[in-house]
Amino acid sequence: MKDSDPDRRERDLRRYETILESLDDAVYAIRPDSTIVYVNERYAEMKGVDRDELIGTDIYDWVSEETAMQARRERAEMQERDRDAGVIEYEFEPVDGEPFPAEMRFGSTDLGDGEELGRVGVIRDISERKRRERELERRNERLDEFASIVSHDLRNPLDVARGRLELAREERDSQHLEAVARAHDRMATLIDDLLTLAREGVDVESLEPVALDAVTEECWRSVETADATLRAEATSTVRADRSRLKQLLENLLRNAVSHGGPAVTVTVGDLEGGFYVADDGPGIPEDEREEVFGAGHTTDPEGTGFGLAIVERVAEAHGWAVDVTDGPDGGARFEFTGVDVE
Repeated sequence: MKDSDPDRRERDLRRYETILESLDDAVYAIRPDSTIVYVNERYAEMKGVDRDELIGTDIYDWVSEETAMQARRERAEMQERDRDAGVIEYEFEPVDGEPFPAEMRFGSTDLGDGEELGRVGVIRDISERKRRERELERRNERLDEFASIVSHDLRNPLDVARGRLELAREERDSQHLEAVARAHDRMATLIDDLLTLAREGVDVESLEPVALDAVTEECWRSVETADATLRAEATSTVRADRSRLKQLLENLLRNAVSHGGPAVTVTVGDLEGGFYVADDGPGIPEDEREEVFGAGHTTDPEGTGFGLAIVERVAEAHGWAVDVTDGPDGGARFEFTGVDVE
């Protein structure tokens, strides 16, 4: 004997309610006239009242006028742009206690029983997210301050030193002056790498589909490669900030040539959920692999030690994991996973 439609509907409603009661987010449903017909326990807990006190009341009686206006503006924009859902950030106000930042997503729904379309919404406490955003903003302010100091207070005396060096070269030729010029060049490279680390931060500007093989070839043309060989074997397209991905690849290619020798072979290939960059050079000892991403760590007397730190920063900005291992032909292999591969 088949279940009747009312029985099935009742069973479905109980199942949906069980799901809603298990959520950490507050959930509500209202009629077209803004009368509350349902809230889950989390909503009542956040508001600080019993659910029975909320049911049958106007939802706008429980929010500030500013929040009500914000929600109405969002609904008007949804209608104007024919969007199904809206989202606002506002201050959630418990009956007792301090307001806290919240995000509300809402949309229209059929409440059944022949009623007009009402609305359902989900409210999330975003206090922790806002705290992280403020901390990130403070950190970026400190990084901007540091970058300004590096850019101005170090570049200016370096430019003066370079100018005096040119005057000295006009007066005499000396191998000591050549050593000074090389030291100036190294200082300039250090300053550029420091600025890259300081100014890029931990966010990416925008994500777009990037073909790995094409961007790898482009980066190879930008790096001093001597007699090195590139195998651009990656065939995947990844979602990435193109300029930041180029930073990552250029630093890895430069690192491979620097440590693997002028005839090194570098391979960029696909991984499940990511990609890798490998070379057939001497590799990285296992006990040093956790240290290679540290700013200033290098075994190359001509290197700045910031290249792999920049690589790690770019990976973190995209939400990727990076690991160092042995390549199949010896050498070092950098594996990037957690990548959005199209």
